[in-house]
Amino acid sequence: MGLFGLLLVLHILASIAIIGPAFVLPIIRRSARTVGQLHFAFGITTKLAIMPKIGGAILILTGVWLMIIAKMGLSQMWLNVSILLSLLIVVMIDGWIEPRMKKIIKIISESQDLGNEIPAEFGLLIKKIVPIETAAQLLMIAILVLMVVKPF
Repeated sequence: MGLFGLLLVLHILASIAIIGPAFVLPIIRRSARTVGQLHFAFGITTKLAIMPKIGGAILILTGVWLMIIAKMGLSQMWLNVSILLSLLIVVMIDGWIEPRMKKIIKIISESQDLGNEIPAEFGLLIKKIVPIETAAQLLMIAILVLMVVKPF
């Protein structure tokens, strides 16, 4: 396997490190029924949050390197669209989802002493995040399709 093949494998593994948590962690969070379960779910979320950050850095580095090796540059429309969608996902996650998640984590940590009942405020905040997470997930699927199919 040459350098191109190795970079491609690293690029794919990095995308898995991003996509996996983005699809699984919201499901784990939404399945919690008690404050203890929520606390556990958010603990997992916090610990696994490093994977998409490391994966994102590796994804960018390997992607740029692959573009250089293939002498592709930004001449492919599917690549340009993929990059723009990726930037949109970063804005969605860092600008909208993470700040709301910090509020939710604070509420959960404060309500841990109040018993097992999940605070009503939690449900309202989660309902605001769900459409943003769903949009980010759909954008990830679109990017994946663009990277595999290369339609234009």
